[in-house]
Amino acid sequence: MPRKTSPRKAQPRKTHRRPLWRRLLRIVFLLGVGFSIPFSIYLVYLDRIVVQQFEGKRFALPAKVYARPLELYVGQKINADVLQAELKELGYKPVENVVLAGQFSRTRDQFEIYIRPFTFWDGEQQASHIQLTLNNGQVRSLKNKSELAPLNLVRLDPITIGGIYPNHGEDRELVRLRQVPQVLIDALIAVEDRRYYQHHGVDPKAILRAATTLITSERVQGGSTITQQLIKNFFLTRERTIERKVKEMLMAILLELHFSKDDILETYLNEVYFGQDRNRAIHGFGLASQFYFSRPIEHLEPHQAALLVGMLKGPAYYNPRQHPKRATERRNLVLNALADQNYISDSTYRQQVLQPLVISELPGLGQSRHPAFMQLVVRQLKRDYRETDLQSEGLRIFTTLDPYEQKVAEQQLTKNLQQLEKARSLPHSHLQGAVIIANVHDGEVKAVVGGRDSNYQGFNRALDASRQIGSLIKPAIYLTALADIEHYNLATPLDDSPFEWSEPGIEPWRPQNYDHEFHGTVPLWLALAKSYNVSAARLGTQIGVDNVMRTVANLGVEKSLPTYASSLLGTVHLTPYEITQMYHTIASGGFKTPFRAIREVTTVNGAPLNRYNLSVEQVVTPTANHLIVAGLQQVVARGTGTGVLNYIAGDIHAAGKTGTTDDLRDSWFAGFTGNRVAVVWVGNDKNEPIKLTGASGALRIWGDIMKNLSLEPLNAAVPENVDYVPISHRDGFVARDNCNNTFTLPFHTKSLPDADYCGAKTGRKVKSWFNKLFGKD
Repeated sequence: MPRKTSPRKAQPRKTHRRPLWRRLLRIVFLLGVGFSIPFSIYLVYLDRIVVQQFEGKRFALPAKVYARPLELYVGQKINADVLQAELKELGYKPVENVVLAGQFSRTRDQFEIYIRPFTFWDGEQQASHIQLTLNNGQVRSLKNKSELAPLNLVRLDPITIGGIYPNHGEDRELVRLRQVPQVLIDALIAVEDRRYYQHHGVDPKAILRAATTLITSERVQGGSTITQQLIKNFFLTRERTIERKVKEMLMAILLELHFSKDDILETYLNEVYFGQDRNRAIHGFGLASQFYFSRPIEHLEPHQAALLVGMLKGPAYYNPRQHPKRATERRNLVLNALADQNYISDSTYRQQVLQPLVISELPGLGQSRHPAFMQLVVRQLKRDYRETDLQSEGLRIFTTLDPYEQKVAEQQLTKNLQQLEKARSLPHSHLQGAVIIANVHDGEVKAVVGGRDSNYQGFNRALDASRQIGSLIKPAIYLTALADIEHYNLATPLDDSPFEWSEPGIEPWRPQNYDHEFHGTVPLWLALAKSYNVSAARLGTQIGVDNVMRTVANLGVEKSLPTYASSLLGTVHLTPYEITQMYHTIASGGFKTPFRAIREVTTVNGAPLNRYNLSVEQVVTPTANHLIVAGLQQVVARGTGTGVLNYIAGDIHAAGKTGTTDDLRDSWFAGFTGNRVAVVWVGNDKNEPIKLTGASGALRIWGDIMKNLSLEPLNAAVPENVDYVPISHRDGFVARDNCNNTFTLPFHTKSLPDADYCGAKTGRKVKSWFNKLFGKD
């Protein structure tokens, strides 16, 4: 039998516990692995954002709009004061010794100008140092200063008159790093990021220094690098949270892994904010240099560069226009930092801190200085370009605006409206007005004023105020008649006796003259000169209202006008712009030339995109146009427009026409010389009476404007089939060659009237004319 054995007691199992530190290490490792995976994914996500958006970052560049460049050449008519005003408007600095581009000096009629470089539509113009001498308002000598070699022509860089901005309102002038003065870069590094070229996006020393300052002195000191600031501006919001700050630091490190310091610095220089110009945000050092100093960034002096760098801390707080003392103190702190870090010498520092704070008084370059003209430019541009392209592609628009003529028109309109209100006991701001000036030779619009407040960017009366035009339509009546050489000439007798016109369904129309009198038989030119309503209405109905309105259309008015008999006395509504186009066709010899406000459009780099070429169509025969011009010259010489002679000399031979509407609600004057056509309207926005005729209101403003311009005489070429014939001062009809007290008027050679007397024998003339008109001997 088997042997019994006693049971054995179970032995306890030995366990081998890992040390605590190993367990903790394992936990940390597992947590690290668990955290690193999402963190790595997050870094990849941030890296993708940084690379894609920074590489693809394209600043939205508003279109820049320029005035016409002032061209200087021997023989050009220009006043010395006008030239100096344009130089100052451009931001050229008057100095004793001209050594830098953007400087000029003047000794009486002699100028020394260092013209800045500029890229025009036809190529790049290098900086040039010239000497110019004027004599009696003309350029007599134009030379290269260094070689004293004669120059044929030079152009000043054009004035920037505005921009076409995106909805966010940002504006900037892109600059390359090589354009930026070294002193500006040094100031930026000295103040914003001393170790910019040593760190990798984040500067631990700067962070530690900022933390220490906060703890010890309870002052907040920035620890962000230039790279971090750029990240914040480009990718992040303005909120102050730890999460956003960590994200900023990570993205800054990633940015520097992919892009060079120079790339980052150049982008920063173009991105930073420098304050507001109304609804326009000034970004980048390039535009800030223009906005505050009216000079390119390349020409900044050390104290100017220091001011701009100092403003980065608070563009509004250190705005030099609003807080000059505060801005000067901040500028000097930056200059001190430059000296402390040996970027500039002590002597340079002492010299620069003594410089006065000279800030440009001009509006910001790019701000719409002349909004009424800018509206015309934008309307013409939108025919050819999308609005998004105008707001973002940096197009360069070269316009026809003449800054001097625009300024004269703005000033004279405002001044005269105030004087007229005072003289007529009208309420303040009761009167409004508009002005258009165009070049007779090519249809270029030189000035547009949309109201008495030339800075107002709303309703533009010059382009959009459609008003009754009164007697401004009468030249179209007489031109229609004069085109019929078989029946009409300037001495054709017209009947200015009581007249009634009836049409079915319409109340009879009985026009009246302004003086409430009738003048019997008058020659055609005198009826035009004196603006007689009755004779004009009778003539218009005889030749056909439809034909008159067709003439108005031929002269350039595109809208359809009613053909009522009352339309012959200007009950039709047109804008000042349309009236100017109409009178320009007459002023230019009968050639219709659609107005141009734009000459050229180029890309941001200067490559030509679109040329706005001259378009010309002859719509009036040379003979008929010559006759109507002579008639309009008589308006100024002997008619309702004689007030013009109080402003400009008679040898200019200006032509024009007054216009007054019912109840004295509108005052017009349209006139032209050999080189300028201008229209002035005065009225009230509520269409209330203004107590002014065309002669007592608009003509005064027209004269004050034109007397300040460089005008050419209106000496139209005489067509071959036109002869000049004596006219008697006694009755305005044709006189014999040997008569005294006469003047001459043009006639077509096929319709030369007979003359065997010296005036005052109109009865036989009237009978002869009626017989000729109706085919009787």
